[in-house]
Amino acid sequence: MKRPHKTHVTIYDVADHAGVAISTVSRVLNGSPDVSDSTRKKVEQAISDLRYHPNRTARSLAQQDVRSLAVALPSFTAPFQNELLKGIRAYLKEIEHDLLICDLGSHDQEASLRKFLNRGAVRGLLLCGLPVTDDLAEELAGGPSPCVMVGAHHPLLDCWDWDDEGGAERAVRHLIKQGHKHIAMIRSGISSPSQQQRIAGYKAAMVTAGMPLGDDWIVAGNSQYHGGFSEEDGQEAMETIIERFPECTAVFCSSDVQAIGAMAALRRVGKRIPEDMAIVGYDDIKTSRFLGLSSVDQQMQAIGRAAAECLYLKVSSSAPSAPSQTRIQPELAIRRSSVTTPRS
Repeated sequence: MKRPHKTHVTIYDVADHAGVAISTVSRVLNGSPDVSDSTRKKVEQAISDLRYHPNRTARSLAQQDVRSLAVALPSFTAPFQNELLKGIRAYLKEIEHDLLICDLGSHDQEASLRKFLNRGAVRGLLLCGLPVTDDLAEELAGGPSPCVMVGAHHPLLDCWDWDDEGGAERAVRHLIKQGHKHIAMIRSGISSPSQQQRIAGYKAAMVTAGMPLGDDWIVAGNSQYHGGFSEEDGQEAMETIIERFPECTAVFCSSDVQAIGAMAALRRVGKRIPEDMAIVGYDDIKTSRFLGLSSVDQQMQAIGRAAAECLYLKVSSSAPSAPSQTRIQPELAIRRSSVTTPRS
């Protein structure tokens, strides 16, 4: 596999030179017995040939009782990530550990993660909202520090992710049961696995119910703040829906912040919620409960806490364990924004 040109030799270069996986090089560097003598010799020869020098600071830190765990995520200002962090921080406070944050940003997130990890060893890593390539997953799985993924999935790593398709389908089915026949969706303008799954759930519910469905009824805003999950994007998308689809009476939003922006657009033109337009969001952030916004509850704080505990147990255990895969089934919290009469 070809790597970008670098001014110094990396673990990737060693793996390529020896013809082995990155995880194998990592095991040799960390003195693991789970490597054959012949393979160990190939790796050691590659290290000698390339004059590779591992990060001694990182290796020494890894051998110490560093009371901190790291979390890497695309943003720590968006409501969804904030809810996750609350759960993670609450658990780490109980076990008296510090939290290191890596802001992956919106561009070349994998490169940002590698830079963060190369600055020094972390005792354990929570990787939130970043789908990983097979190469990166292999590197993380074979590295000296355990890694737990949240909001994405790979068979080599412990994972906590959501059934986004099922959650979206549940939300749209609710709107259909309320008698709505023309239902639009507000999506992010930026594609992601979770976004595509929510679109698939919307379509599945509409097709099953025999409702009219067209891709033009799936609308995105133009601002694309926070990856398209913002109040501005929701407001812009709702303005488009009002203009193009006067027959529309309900909207499923792929995030609560989009739904909040959509509600502002409706109020601006004098439309009542839910009498003129029913709204359902996704995430169930704290603000939604005060606004009476129906939303798909992802229990972000609880999942953040559970994932942090999973990581700590792996860090604390000397015995290797097979990766665990946890799929969360979101529930729908029904509030006034989608029902016109009180529920019994």
